[in-house]
Amino acid sequence: MSEFHAPSRDPIELLRALIETPSVNPSLEPGGAGETAIAALCEEWLAAWGFTVETVADDPRRPSVVAHHGAGGPTLLFNGHLDTVGVADMTVPPFTAITERGRMTGRGACDMKGGVAALLAAAADVAASGHEGTLVVALSADEEHASIGMERLVTGGLRADAAIVCEPTSLAVMPAHKGFVWVEVRFTGRAAHGSRPDVGIDAIRHAGGFLAELDRLDEDLRARDPHPLLGFGSIHAGTIAGGTAASVYPEHCTLLLERRTLPGESAKRVMAELDEVAARTRATHAEVALEMEVTLERPGTEVAADHTLVRRLLESARRVGIEPRIEPMTAWVDAAWLNEVGVPAVCFGPGSIAQAHSADEWVPLDEVRGCTTALRDFASRFLASSAAP
Repeated sequence: MSEFHAPSRDPIELLRALIETPSVNPSLEPGGAGETAIAALCEEWLAAWGFTVETVADDPRRPSVVAHHGAGGPTLLFNGHLDTVGVADMTVPPFTAITERGRMTGRGACDMKGGVAALLAAAADVAASGHEGTLVVALSADEEHASIGMERLVTGGLRADAAIVCEPTSLAVMPAHKGFVWVEVRFTGRAAHGSRPDVGIDAIRHAGGFLAELDRLDEDLRARDPHPLLGFGSIHAGTIAGGTAASVYPEHCTLLLERRTLPGESAKRVMAELDEVAARTRATHAEVALEMEVTLERPGTEVAADHTLVRRLLESARRVGIEPRIEPMTAWVDAAWLNEVGVPAVCFGPGSIAQAHSADEWVPLDEVRGCTTALRDFASRFLASSAAP
């Protein structure tokens, strides 16, 4: 854990301490530290700033932190995730926060310790100045893998009138993002010696025929009416595995597909699309035997661009000197969990998604400061309002 313990309200000092507290997701990199140390650090800070703090975890090694300040409504939620991806092949020290050229480097600097530092500093300032309503800070575990943290929080009753998720958006307001459906497609052929084409059935070639038919599905997706922010859905093959040797007809082949979905597109719809792909594959390869299964799905969600939350956040950005912009979030994020349970949630945070997970991960310090100022302005005005968005 970082040696920095003072409850500073300077977002740059907070960011340094967060980077220097390793929180690699152990589900992504064996030996990863997980969220225990960084959750304890944030819990210490929040308690010192006067928040009532709770640690939430089914697995004590993977804690999330929820903190409340104030009482009554309206209720505003600031959210960020505590975990990072792994550090293999990084070209900068992953857990030494280095400042140069107006940037801070280190694993998680952009995704999303810069955003966490900004929301913590803003929350501390709002709490210190006093406010009406309730300010909630939710710092979740495992966003980079299966979102067990946020899933546990929303099923446990986490709610608010509005939420800002401080993922890296380069300080644009991002009210919409795609979801995804992962589908495993298993092909079964017949093993035989390579010299016996009369006996063998090639499962890999059948998978190839199926993959070729995905081109037509991709064309169909692009022919549909685009989402005003997100554009079109898409599909691609993530992994393929099969066969045992060059001289053996492969009996098995497995594809893992990812279909990126627009808000409102369901796993059921995706499977219907893939059933049509399978039917076309069988039309040219009658002996094809395959089965499909959804292995993971996450919904695409959105808040309307003219929603009060979006308009107020844009106004706060303008007031503090940030160009007010609405853009799409290309990645899937925990905001979906909140939107699905009726909490309007948008993304707004420092750093570019292009820097997330990069070998030299960094975040611009002026954006960390700007985000803090905008969040403070928004929260102060929102909590003083008599009606939620």
